[in-house]
Amino acid sequence: MFKMKGVVPPMITPFDKDGNLDVPALETLVTYLKDEVDGLFITGSYGAGALMSLEERKQVAETTCKVVEGKIPVITMIGSTNNRDSVELAKHSESVGATAVAAVGPYYFKHNKESLLAFYKDLIDAVDIPVYLYNNPGFQGYEIGLDLLKELKAIGLAGVKDATFDILTHATYQRVLVDESFDLALGTEAMWLSARSLGTEAFIPGLANAFPEICQKMYKEGMEGDYEACKNTQFEVNQMRDIMYLAKSTQLAIYAMLEIRGIVTCYPRAPFVPASEEEKANIKQALLDLGVL
Repeated sequence: MFKMKGVVPPMITPFDKDGNLDVPALETLVTYLKDEVDGLFITGSYGAGALMSLEERKQVAETTCKVVEGKIPVITMIGSTNNRDSVELAKHSESVGATAVAAVGPYYFKHNKESLLAFYKDLIDAVDIPVYLYNNPGFQGYEIGLDLLKELKAIGLAGVKDATFDILTHATYQRVLVDESFDLALGTEAMWLSARSLGTEAFIPGLANAFPEICQKMYKEGMEGDYEACKNTQFEVNQMRDIMYLAKSTQLAIYAMLEIRGIVTCYPRAPFVPASEEEKANIKQALLDLGVL
């Protein structure tokens, strides 16, 4: 059974100044990351999936899988407001070579347990590749309870991307859900050390879009049980997360950091407003002061 391992960034989606999908920039970013990380989680929150049409999301999945050429796993976030669109995206992802799919709870409306069970069952039944539940209460707008996760596991859910930012919830998932048939990945770089001590083997760090090397260092230290070194790296990573808030959001900071490092220059899609030149200068100086540039 497939399980996520290592550093799996939630890849941003590059757009041009006019808000169009920038396929050459996407190819550049994927080409860079595929040699630096252990997998790609695409069209999610950092990836602006909710801001794209179905056809654009399909194009990102197809381009990413083509450039990756099977070197690392690609997990496509196919959550939407409704079953039909998510099933369509799941089937397409499978057809172009994605390793797995993941879905945030259908957003905008608040859904009950029966609706959510039906939503994820439709996805599980639609494809032969693993289906993950991306639990992000802040973005989907409601909690997904442990009882529902147990029921979904029983009908074939493959795992959870945990973006609750709650280490007790993560510990409960490890204790109650995780086994040879069920996977758990941490949805942030901010708590890797804590999650690793509980047995987690994969995390999905936004920072790794632009700074994969420090995320790999922290991952290796955690996996080797060098918790003192991992603690020090975790503190440095969290300082870098503080720097990300010099932009208007962490997602916008990643676009700026990619430009600062000379990896790729691209833009977020409106209504997001790119980091200003002043914000980019402040981010660059803070990174220089920290010694990571």
